[in-house]
Amino acid sequence: MSTLLEVSGVSVSFDGFKAINNLSFQIGSAELRAVIGPNGAGKTTFMDIVTGKTRPDEGRVIWGEKSMNLLKMSEAKIAQAGVGRKFQRPTVFEDQSVFDNLLMALKKDRGPVEVLFYKRSGEDITRVEEMASQIGLQEQLHRTSGELSHGQKQWLEIGMLLAQEPRLLLVDEPAAGMTLAEREHTTDLLREAAKTRAVVVVEHDMEFVRRLNCKVTVLHEGSVLAEGSIDHVTKDPQVIEVYLGR
Repeated sequence: MSTLLEVSGVSVSFDGFKAINNLSFQIGSAELRAVIGPNGAGKTTFMDIVTGKTRPDEGRVIWGEKSMNLLKMSEAKIAQAGVGRKFQRPTVFEDQSVFDNLLMALKKDRGPVEVLFYKRSGEDITRVEEMASQIGLQEQLHRTSGELSHGQKQWLEIGMLLAQEPRLLLVDEPAAGMTLAEREHTTDLLREAAKTRAVVVVEHDMEFVRRLNCKVTVLHEGSVLAEGSIDHVTKDPQVIEVYLGR
């Protein structure tokens, strides 16, 4: 499997505090990866660097077959290159229907003229219906998004990101606040998405991580402490000491 994203030797400090310390991380083009670690381990800063929100002091972030340097690109250009990010709190258009939320998210040429004269095609409608079925909201298409449960809003937001056809999806704590059934569906959704793209899930919930059944990267003080299966990392004495033993 080819490498889609390669972070090497990346460090960044805020007011003398090293949030990321010589971090190296790789993910393949169709892979599911969980990133865990104690608070302050650098999980959010790592995502901020990959999406262009934070510029590191040193190191390289290389993307795709053409080995593009993400550090030279703006946040918008990085998003256009295929990096999608889902924050912890769902940001959907609450007063719009599920259908309209997904329709607005579809990957399209969005110049000012195209937006003015946009007419939805049969192809768009089919695509939206397919997305809704993929995320488990086909019965909710005409409901207002504000009426959805917390879990359903999270799925809608994942669907909106998938509609933009990202090659890498960064997902921050998707299981937080979900019921057991919702968490199971979320696991299925992320595993399915990772068959055709890279999906990195930052999560605190070890039960949820176990259910993802994927390679796990443990961060501590801004660098990789351990990497491997969930069983491998949870038996690692250093991981137990800094993270699990608390």
